[in-house]
Amino acid sequence: MMTCPSLYVVVKEGEQVAAHGDSIMSRMHSGGKGSSGSSKPTSKDLPVWSETDKKVIEGHILDLNNEGHSNAMIGTILRDKFAVPDVRLATGERISQILSRNGITPNYPEDMMNLMRRAQGLIDHLNNNSKDKHNRRQLELCESKIRRLSRYYKDSGKLDAEWQYKRDQLRLIVE
Repeated sequence: MMTCPSLYVVVKEGEQVAAHGDSIMSRMHSGGKGSSGSSKPTSKDLPVWSETDKKVIEGHILDLNNEGHSNAMIGTILRDKFAVPDVRLATGERISQILSRNGITPNYPEDMMNLMRRAQGLIDHLNNNSKDKHNRRQLELCESKIRRLSRYYKDSGKLDAEWQYKRDQLRLIVE
């Protein structure tokens, strides 16, 4: 078997990384590469057993949103209870696009809200366990992700340009 030396780039002595699109992504705040995990099957057609009526699916989405479910939870419920394996394949739109078309937009994006909830939980934990240095570090990392994500959302216009993350006002935002 013959290998082409131009396909590999030497990073450290004895280690090689593929150079043509096979690069390995790393985690943000850890040493791991994060290569394991599940992925959705790639399919362009809905299964024959699935719900295909766009109006019915949209009605379920609006009902579930009125019950207070997040977009991710709505997708899970649609998959498990209403036989809709992929909303985007069935309707041509994402759940957030369907909600925004119907005039329902959250104040904060879902991923940022999840990070703020996590930070609030860590703050509450640290109020009771002040010597927990490991979770103090996790709070710093979580707040760093919130600031980084807020910068992205400010640049893309999804968040007010004057918005700033403040730990003392976090409880008002989350609740």
